[in-house]
Amino acid sequence: MKDILQESLQRSITYSEYRRLVTDLLNEGKSTSSTQSEELLNYSKLNDSRMKRLDKTFHLDDETTDALKKLDVDYLWLVITEGWCGDASQSVPIMNAIAETASIDMKIVLRDENEALMNHFLTNGGKAIPKLIMLQKETLEVLNTWGPRPKELADIIIAYKEQHGTLDDTIKKDTQVWYNTNKGKAIVEELLELLGVTQLV
Repeated sequence: MKDILQESLQRSITYSEYRRLVTDLLNEGKSTSSTQSEELLNYSKLNDSRMKRLDKTFHLDDETTDALKKLDVDYLWLVITEGWCGDASQSVPIMNAIAETASIDMKIVLRDENEALMNHFLTNGGKAIPKLIMLQKETLEVLNTWGPRPKELADIIIAYKEQHGTLDDTIKKDTQVWYNTNKGKAIVEELLELLGVTQLV
């Protein structure tokens, strides 16, 4: 496992590099996927706009900021994602805001280029992203994981699939409405809990 983590980290990029990669590929008419399609390209365009908006508008409140700055931890966050993933577009910018505030080193790898890593962090047997892996920085011990989405939303989606048998356009639209209404609150609370900042949760 440690070998797989080290190999993936060698291929990892920073958040700012990831944002440039997504934008540069879009300028070439491509997505980050190992297979290209018009559908994935359209998802990537939409998600790039979402990430740009969150990068500009999302801010942690003063209490959360103060608590994160007081953290004395030696963590590494390794995030598996892709530019076409709708859930990732809503959560990865927030991960980055928290990591920057807490001085946590955050690295990003693409799912399709890191299959061995992804296979160790499946969700209900699926390659669901984004997946945040919290590591002890020196030893690369896996301390915890998060993803692909907040628990409340995950429960809604599971219930919808049980009722309708599939995840159709309706639930996909409802998912984005949920994210826009929640404004990152659930993601922040769950990541703070991951970090042990429980007094704010």
